[in-house]
Amino acid sequence: MDVDLFAGPGGLDRGAESLAASVPTMGIEWSADACETRRAAGLPTIHGDVRKYGPGDFPTARRLFGGPPCQTFSAAGSGAGRRELDTVLGLLKRMSARESIAADLARLDDERTGLVLEPMRWALEAADAGRPFDVIVLEQVPQVLPVWHGYTEALATEGYSVATGILRAEEFGVPQTRRRAVLIARRDGRAVLPAPTHRPYIKGMPQDADDSALFPGLAPWVAMDDVLDRPGPFTVVSNYGTGGDPKDRGRRTSREPSATVTGKISRSRVVGPGGEELPRFTMAEAGVLQSFPADYPWSGRDISQQIGNAVPPLLAAHILSAATGIPLSAGAALAA
Repeated sequence: MDVDLFAGPGGLDRGAESLAASVPTMGIEWSADACETRRAAGLPTIHGDVRKYGPGDFPTARRLFGGPPCQTFSAAGSGAGRRELDTVLGLLKRMSARESIAADLARLDDERTGLVLEPMRWALEAADAGRPFDVIVLEQVPQVLPVWHGYTEALATEGYSVATGILRAEEFGVPQTRRRAVLIARRDGRAVLPAPTHRPYIKGMPQDADDSALFPGLAPWVAMDDVLDRPGPFTVVSNYGTGGDPKDRGRRTSREPSATVTGKISRSRVVGPGGEELPRFTMAEAGVLQSFPADYPWSGRDISQQIGNAVPPLLAAHILSAATGIPLSAGAALAA
């Protein structure tokens, strides 16, 4: 059984299920609400703190996945992680040298910042026990890419081939523009990031524009209209990327991908062609924009935050396929 750290409501695990030869994934998640959703979806789950577990608790696990909390690194978050980036990179080097960093972690401004180092602890403990993980997959907000570069150096000394980069969700069929920093590490082959299957969204360029010369062999990106069961055209008005300035609200039409789905998606207005107010997105619709099935059993409280924090399953599927060499199953369809 694989292990998924900071597993959330199941985005990465749903992606793993779409591989042609999937292996059950045990998700460790501290949020009781996300665990409630996971269990409703039938996903193996441990409700707990990843810091209280280690690879010794999962001696047969061959692959490690993880998406540490992003709140202190993201542009919308507190910024504590960005301010302490040099400290985090220094701690990473010391971990690789097998030095204890427990006291230093306790001195960080926000304890969530140190969680980005937990997958490295798991990787090193597994290696020291003589059972290194064959594959490691990590994802986070783009601001964490320098940390993944630090991981690259450390994991290379442990015998891994490592690939890192920024992936755009709409380039893998997700009806949403979302950028993620991804790390893939392998001991059993050369690590590579997945190749896009869809064209990148370019503001002002229609979905049906003849840009095949620019992006040969790629399908058009997926629009909100393609996945949501809503009559007629509409426009979504949101605060995403505006810094909270109401004069600079972002707008996307239904013939475009959604802006990044966040925990505040319920605040986004949906308006018709004449400017009339339409019903705002339901939680099921927000999940679909993340590429979850329309009938995904969202449970517990704060569902919008669960959805906003989740890894889009369709993006996860492509990442895991590239990491493991296992193709997607025929007819795998994660988005409604």
